[in-house]
Amino acid sequence: MARRPKGRFIDGIVLLDKATGMSSNFALQRVKRLFNAAKAGHTGALDPLATGMLPVCLGEATKFSQHLLDADKRYLVTAKLGQRTDTSDSDGEVVQTRTVDFSEAQLLEALEHFRGDTQQVPSMYSALKYQGQPLYKYAREGKTVPREARPITVFELNFIGLEGDELTLDIHCSKGTYIRTIIDDLGEMLGCGAHVIMLRRTQVAAYPYDKMVTLEQLEALVAQAAETQVEPWSLLDPLLLPMDTAVANFPEINLPQAVAPYLMQGQAVQAAGLKPDELVRITIGEQHKFVGIGVMNEDGLLAPKRLIVLHDEPAPA
Repeated sequence: MARRPKGRFIDGIVLLDKATGMSSNFALQRVKRLFNAAKAGHTGALDPLATGMLPVCLGEATKFSQHLLDADKRYLVTAKLGQRTDTSDSDGEVVQTRTVDFSEAQLLEALEHFRGDTQQVPSMYSALKYQGQPLYKYAREGKTVPREARPITVFELNFIGLEGDELTLDIHCSKGTYIRTIIDDLGEMLGCGAHVIMLRRTQVAAYPYDKMVTLEQLEALVAQAAETQVEPWSLLDPLLLPMDTAVANFPEINLPQAVAPYLMQGQAVQAAGLKPDELVRITIGEQHKFVGIGVMNEDGLLAPKRLIVLHDEPAPA
């Protein structure tokens, strides 16, 4: 008999504003405990140095976290010029110090090199795996292993300011883009070296910046609930975004209530407006209740690809 998971069956997405100095996994586990959620997952780790948007998926929303991992991101980054570190950020050791001596024209020309579709060799301090081990584990042992360049896209790279030896940029990029690597490569192109001293993720997909909440805010709500003798969920749950926001960019296919039982049992059903190989967001009935995502199968029917589990009653705490 399968063990019943501890915690509540609660579904939704928390837009956490991660603080600097903590790992993404620490932040995830803390959110999970505060919401007393049976299941939780994040959508792409931020380095301990970095702050900003970390969508945390609770319950059935975890089934769609990959689509946020694959989404575009936006970052505000400040680089210290004149110093190169072994990790390309301020958590590492300085390995080279050089004079900062370039013109504004040279800077703007260098920035142009990083815009659009390019190839990027991932940092040795990334979480990508080589022979089953994350690259950063090899790096900490002083080893360098082969890494293939990967295609990335920088949709926007905006110059924000240069104060002394600190350069600030706003970067909108595709999944898999390492901002530290952009800064390290830029420093080498300018001939002075550079490393990240501040990195803030300001956007994931189309999620609004002003919907982010900090751990401190969540903890304050739990304390407020205790003081007023109400369940903490009454204050926490309104912060959750619907789980289908993770796939909001998928076209919607709305099915009549009558076919819902067949679909929810994993059967393919007839639906209008399907395109081959296009993932769609499936809703049911006049209320447009989200039940999962699907795709057209070889028979031209809507086949469920990932469905949510509907919980009538929450699990006991």
